[in-house]
Amino acid sequence: MKNFQLKKHYSRLFAAIGFLCFSLPSMATVRIQHWISSQGVPIYYAEAPGLPMVDVQVVFDAGSARDGNKYGLAAMTSGLLDRGAGKWSADQISQRLEGVGAILGTSVSDDMATLSFRSLTEPDILDSVVETASIILSKPNFTRTDFKREKKRTLAGLKHELEQPGSVAQKLYYAGMYRNHPYAHPTNGTIKSITAIKRRDLSRFHKQYYVISNALVVIVGDVSREQSESIANKLMSGLKKGEKPAPIPEVAEPENAETIRKLFPSQQTHVFVGMPVLTRHDPDYFTLYVGNHILGGSGLVSRISQEVREKRGLAYSAYSYFNPSMRKGPFTMGFQTRNDQTSAALTVLNTTLDEFRENGPTEKELESSIKNITGGFVLRIDSNSKLARYIAMIAFYGLDLDYLDVFNSKIEAVTTQMIKDAFQHRLDPAKFTTVLVGGENRAQ
Repeated sequence: MKNFQLKKHYSRLFAAIGFLCFSLPSMATVRIQHWISSQGVPIYYAEAPGLPMVDVQVVFDAGSARDGNKYGLAAMTSGLLDRGAGKWSADQISQRLEGVGAILGTSVSDDMATLSFRSLTEPDILDSVVETASIILSKPNFTRTDFKREKKRTLAGLKHELEQPGSVAQKLYYAGMYRNHPYAHPTNGTIKSITAIKRRDLSRFHKQYYVISNALVVIVGDVSREQSESIANKLMSGLKKGEKPAPIPEVAEPENAETIRKLFPSQQTHVFVGMPVLTRHDPDYFTLYVGNHILGGSGLVSRISQEVREKRGLAYSAYSYFNPSMRKGPFTMGFQTRNDQTSAALTVLNTTLDEFRENGPTEKELESSIKNITGGFVLRIDSNSKLARYIAMIAFYGLDLDYLDVFNSKIEAVTTQMIKDAFQHRLDPAKFTTVLVGGENRAQ
């Protein structure tokens, strides 16, 4: 009987997923509702009827920016949440979820820590999944055995990264660019910091940051507003009220340019160039977004790729991107190339940016970019889970609830002059951090 029920649950889940793209409402007109629960938790809810599933994200201001001097603590805490909680071991938690066809996971970024799950909406199934998630959030065990295993796994990963020039370059880039700011260190920590972390540090971090006052809940699916309120209350039921942490400090812009070179036994040199620029609230967000799509964010047809790869064959991949965060995230240009081509490729990269800042894009480039961005936007939110992630971003960063509805119109409002002005005023090559990690024949 148990096997039959398991197959039945999975059949329903797979059937639901199979009809996903046909059952969702138009994402351009989705209505995001927001209210504060009876427990004081912000709830963001979007109804998606016709599909018997729900996607839930519980978000805490508990990303790696909250590590203090124990780099990697937020990631390790998040990673061990579902490895044992309450009276259940990791295997028992897995069985509880698999037995009803549910999917649960945790993740960490610089700014936030997230527990997410997907479940069918049948009452007995959903109640079981919500109960499991609630216990995971409020009563993680952080057993000595699990802690040692996670610490060993993390250290092995960090040691492997030391053998990868790209990873070494990226860490040097963030450290050089952000200095003493919390964004400077890698999310997964360093060998020194992970070695020093104790099991009690995880319990302390969890007690401080996994609290009601520091949480928000996003619910997308075939449930009512009343059901959403109930789900959120159950998820938070075991957590203490706690306090919201102090804001992450502002990012100080570099005072001047800096070049960091590191010799590495590789045939390729990895290069990162950039500076802190963009927050999620930035008034230039959409202008810089479209501009970067033209400059280096649209793959092989971007300016940077055309100049570095297509015309000169100096790198297989050359790109640029903005990474907006709670505080100024970086604008980054990068490539990897043969050691003996590094100087030439770096010159082309910087010249391409200089010309773009001086003259801006052409009208043809802008038109093509706008069509590409707006035409593909719906694909980024064409499922409950994708929509839930977007709403979590909107909620965490306090963006307007009509963000999804006005996204395309904001993109379409960008002009070539706006891009030129924004790139001139917001990017200053005299403050760029440049990191080169590779062999002997590097740029001098």
